[in-house]
Amino acid sequence: MASGSAMLRSLLVVAVDGPSAAGKGTLGRGIARHFGLAFLDTGLLYRAVAARLLAAGQDPGDPQAAEAAATALQFAELDTPALRDDAVAQAASKVAAIPGVRQALLGLQRQFAASPPPGPDGQVRGAVLDGRDIGTVVCPDATVKLFVTASLEARACRRHQELLARSGESIYARVLQDMKERDARDSSRPVAPLTPAPDAMVLDTTALNSEAALAVAVNFIGRRWRGEKVSSLA
Repeated sequence: MASGSAMLRSLLVVAVDGPSAAGKGTLGRGIARHFGLAFLDTGLLYRAVAARLLAAGQDPGDPQAAEAAATALQFAELDTPALRDDAVAQAASKVAAIPGVRQALLGLQRQFAASPPPGPDGQVRGAVLDGRDIGTVVCPDATVKLFVTASLEARACRRHQELLARSGESIYARVLQDMKERDARDSSRPVAPLTPAPDAMVLDTTALNSEAALAVAVNFIGRRWRGEKVSSLA
């Protein structure tokens, strides 16, 4: 990442990591709006790879097929609504455990952080990237790192309600079990496991709504950006 380090120091780059349904996507978008930054949901990259494989009738756990799909991926594919389907999410978790896939997508993510597109007002101020290894692998030099978490039950409930609102169909027990399995895969994979960066602020959203979580994060980011010494615990 040496080529991008100097650029990262001149931009506000925020890494937002955490498990599924912890609220990191909502938080990341809120941070981007507040500071006028570009936003990338890096999880969509893995979902797009998974969607390619499922559409072709291929196994998401097949390293060769997954790596080929990742290498051919284009940013334009991230706008596909089907990427939010639960089947794609489950397949994406398997795809993300393949080292060759992570390596293939690493360059795209670092490129976005080092040379982000303009924010909503047309100015280039920096970027927010949300995912599972942004602060530890993708952008270890990020200005600010957040690790967003919540209890397993709270996250399963959120995902259950999201699925009900989207399709009217969801079984909480199944959502809970799927989330347990996905957490296990994400945390135990040998390459880029889900874990907070040593200098990340850990933000537990179990008892926080989106507005309260954003307020905490914005305060922390603002103080870090100004060079103040602040605790990494929220």
